[in-house]
Amino acid sequence: MSITLSVFEQKRIRRSWNDKSEKWYFSVVDVIHALTDSKNPQVYWRVLKKRLIDEGSGETVTKCNGLKMKAIDGKSRLTDVADTETLFRLIQSIPSPKAEPFKLWLARVGYERVEEAEDPERAIQRALNTYLKKGYTKNWVDLRLKSIEIRKDLTDEWVERGIKTSKDFAILTDDITFAWAGMRTKSYKKYKSLKKQNLRDNMTNLELVLNMLAEASTKEISRKEKPDTFPKNRSVARKGGGVAGVARRNLEKRLGEKVITKSSYIKSKKRLELKNVR
Repeated sequence: MSITLSVFEQKRIRRSWNDKSEKWYFSVVDVIHALTDSKNPQVYWRVLKKRLIDEGSGETVTKCNGLKMKAIDGKSRLTDVADTETLFRLIQSIPSPKAEPFKLWLARVGYERVEEAEDPERAIQRALNTYLKKGYTKNWVDLRLKSIEIRKDLTDEWVERGIKTSKDFAILTDDITFAWAGMRTKSYKKYKSLKKQNLRDNMTNLELVLNMLAEASTKEISRKEKPDTFPKNRSVARKGGGVAGVARRNLEKRLGEKVITKSSYIKSKKRLELKNVR
């Protein structure tokens, strides 16, 4: 989000990546200092915590857990940190002109979500425009939007088969990914040097096509076999992913090279453009 760059420009915001939760955690006092220029952000944070608790927002405070981070003197000290969602909630409670861009952005996002709920086509058009602004080609965007449709069909099928929790969805997705790509989802993201970024947004055209084949195959096999337990759904997921896995290996044999790349689509595109310029 570009807005963070303009607000926090030249400000030291300590952050730490958690591999398990796949989230960034930011130092709360650093953000407060950046937004308020307070000479004592620790005291400001204590006062803000009390106010939030008094207002009935104690849950927000409890989400700000302590984490050891390096201080200015080079020593590691325990400091309260917050993930992005919690941080946005805190910023809403900070009366500062520098916090206004965040508040306006959050209000705009909320309004857009209401619009999309009433007219889903708006969400599709907004996604199309966002991808194009980031530098993706129209062909890639068409593939990506199709992949979203295929993914939705698959998740609807899983719900029909009794899959309810996000944890179970993640496990089934992991099974599919491993079956076709030979890597677990986290390993795949690490292979591409990704953290919070969406894996599919960093796939090449070919990777997207193979992933779509894996998910579409899983959906069709599920409709045929009608699995009624979680283990059976996992078995179907591996079968569906395996269809794309066979296709990947056959193609790699023909090409004499790997089709899964360490680079993202955008990086590969920029390198190609740079090469053509030279």
